[in-house]
Amino acid sequence: MNLIVLTPDRQVFSGAIKSVKVPGSKGQFEVLKNHQAIVSSLNAGKVRVVLENGEKELFSIENGFIEVLNNEISLLVQGYQEI
Repeated sequence: MNLIVLTPDRQVFSGAIKSVKVPGSKGQFEVLKNHQAIVSSLNAGKVRVVLENGEKELFSIENGFIEVLNNEISLLVQGYQEI
């Protein structure tokens, strides 16, 4: 799967991942390979990314949106801060 994370002023991540866990507006959820297509709003919270090599990255957001389609994931976020 490929993930791109964008803020209003820059791209903060782009690369291959195994999974991403996000704070959805109706609760936290995780996206794995071959996930059903989805668009969801995101609330303030932590985002956890597991890279292809197994390393984990963690950052917080204030709000945003996620789009998942054909193993391509886009996160459009505000208030990005590395943890």
